[in-house]
Amino acid sequence: MFDLSLTEAQSDAEVSALLQTLCETWHNTIPASKFMQITPVLFNGDSLQVTAPIAPNINLHHTMFAGSIYTLMTLTGWGMVWLQQQLSQAHGDIVLADAKVRYLKPVTKQPYAKVIWPYTDLTPLTRGQLVKITLEVALYCDEIMCATFTGQFVSFPPKIVSSE
Repeated sequence: MFDLSLTEAQSDAEVSALLQTLCETWHNTIPASKFMQITPVLFNGDSLQVTAPIAPNINLHHTMFAGSIYTLMTLTGWGMVWLQQQLSQAHGDIVLADAKVRYLKPVTKQPYAKVIWPYTDLTPLTRGQLVKITLEVALYCDEIMCATFTGQFVSFPPKIVSSE
């Protein structure tokens, strides 16, 4: 079984490099994330916080567009699974299989989304099996919870290509 927490040997620089790679992965593979300026800001092994400025995500009511909230929360969950896979070295292709979002209050300032990792064993990926992870993401604005997201993510083991 892998230890999925950050070790003391992992420096701030290593964590920053992981977050930078995550951000680049989003921006290079999901064009909306770059336009929205979604950025991971804090990761401690168990918790991930991600933010996006309000300006490129504003709607006609001068609050954050619901689609931007959904995207920010989805990528926060996806990012947590990706980070845990990096730490455990059990890699897979991550997809969102199911989600439910609740919009509780309007988002009027730059929000942050936060997810806490519920220990999930990722080692089945190393044996060619998929892993299902349910994550709860909360979105805050001025320390007030404005939205909640429950997402089931599935990580498929990497495809092994035969050299025949």
